[in-house]
Amino acid sequence: ASRMRDALGDGYTEAIRAAYPKVPDSADFVMFWWEKAALAARAYAPAKGKGTRRFGLITTNSLRQTFNRKVLETHLNDTKNPLGLIFAIPDHPWVDAGDGAAVRIAMTVAEKGRAEGRLFTVANEAKTIDANEGRDVVLNMQRGTIFADLRVGADVLQAKQLLANLGLSARGAFLIGKGFLVTRQFAIDLAQGTDAETKRIIRPFLGGYDLTQIHRRRWVIDFWGLSEADARNKYPRLFQHVRDTVKPVRDENDMDWRRDNWWVFGDPGRSFRNATADLKFTIVTSRTAKHRIFQFWSTVDLPESEVVVVGSNDASLLAILSSRQHSTFSLATCGWMGVGNDPRYNNSICFDPFPFPTPSEPLKARLRQLGEDFDAHRKARQAEHPKMTLTAMYNVLEKLRAGDRIEGKDKEIYDQGLIGILRDLHDEIDAAVAEAYGWPATLTDDEILHRLVALNRERAAEEANGQIRWLRPEYQNPTGTGTTAQTGAFELGDTPTATTAKPDWPKTLPEQVAAVRDTLAAMGEATPDQLARNFKRTRAASVQPALEGLAALGLAVRSAEGGYRPTR
Repeated sequence: ASRMRDALGDGYTEAIRAAYPKVPDSADFVMFWWEKAALAARAYAPAKGKGTRRFGLITTNSLRQTFNRKVLETHLNDTKNPLGLIFAIPDHPWVDAGDGAAVRIAMTVAEKGRAEGRLFTVANEAKTIDANEGRDVVLNMQRGTIFADLRVGADVLQAKQLLANLGLSARGAFLIGKGFLVTRQFAIDLAQGTDAETKRIIRPFLGGYDLTQIHRRRWVIDFWGLSEADARNKYPRLFQHVRDTVKPVRDENDMDWRRDNWWVFGDPGRSFRNATADLKFTIVTSRTAKHRIFQFWSTVDLPESEVVVVGSNDASLLAILSSRQHSTFSLATCGWMGVGNDPRYNNSICFDPFPFPTPSEPLKARLRQLGEDFDAHRKARQAEHPKMTLTAMYNVLEKLRAGDRIEGKDKEIYDQGLIGILRDLHDEIDAAVAEAYGWPATLTDDEILHRLVALNRERAAEEANGQIRWLRPEYQNPTGTGTTAQTGAFELGDTPTATTAKPDWPKTLPEQVAAVRDTLAAMGEATPDQLARNFKRTRAASVQPALEGLAALGLAVRSAEGGYRPTR
């Protein structure tokens, strides 16, 4: 949204949004063209000279990102007048011969009506002799219904968010101001004579890069929970540093709350704070990474927004998240990022709908031991060889599984990382998780996805009847009370509690604003559609004015992904 305003100006941006109100605010600019073409194709009536028979577009491969593919979902899933994708390539190299710029693109062709299509995926690509002139690409082709995430097979996009997973996963904090970041010694010098370190006003900072590559050992100044006066009076030198380095940046921010509360992070990440408040360590993963790696990490460190936090210290949950079953599901639901085409783990669609198994206690104990063993194995290898990264270890593991020759630098990593043992531990986890589901360990990825989607439907039906298999009941449902589940999707929020029957949508605007404020506070983050599902007989369009009212009052802010978060 901010990139559109910078490139096109406020007037054009507001005009195009008014013309195409169903396109999410966070969607890329090209999606307005996709929307325009889709409307023309659905209106195709040759006898009347209306519409277009079909259309094709080349976009970046971010077409599969959550708020871009929502544009496709609207047209592909329409029950009365749908579109069908008849050709798609989700991810293809694109090299500009002029300046050598390399990006990844997607190609889509659609026409009116439901239809099977041809999906091409890149099986292999190699640089040409002149690397700036393109790539030699080998494509594989599949036939079938092509879904909005440009896949055929199991329709994972139909998986619903589950109450059982509510409130456990969250992104870390958005700083919005580089001045919050400091070196350890600089932070200690500024904090001298105060309790800033014991109160975690200064603390280690954890980025996504730090998890998969070499840790940068940065520290951060975190005034969350302190008023401006308290921060200034208790920690004057730290406060002055933030005032000098952060305030000038935040004074230019277009969000009132961020300008007015410049001494705290732009989005403090209150959801992960709630979920980890009583834990000494928790499960984390880098949001964007070549390999989906979960690991335990100390809660002393403050995670940034490119770290996804799962509020649990249960090693059996770590094992399940690290299994082939969850990896396959997350790869089918995730977005993709950058020239490196790395998977981007969006917890609301990769974690929240995932139907976790419910193993017996003996099997859960075995999973817990496996989770502890394989996390300890990796940490021990890195402690002994500090320059070895998890990315390097998993690159070699990937080659080992593919049957490639392990030689040269890879052989050194294999020996130092004991990658053979790491593979065995992962294999044991995969087999134990398959047993926990009651499934054969020999299922293909597509078979796993079909079973997970079916199980998600079963769990959603259970929850509609009040049976919720809480992942961490002592946090999610501390009173242990019975639950009458609501249908619909949920996002993160403050400490979750059992839900009750949906209330009626209030009749007056002040009552609507109050109802949305309270519901948003409980959820932590939500889109207008998700909020609307918490009330009887209402839609996103009815909720939107109340959200805009809260934003105007500084009581809510729009998130980077198109939802809203409370500010107080």
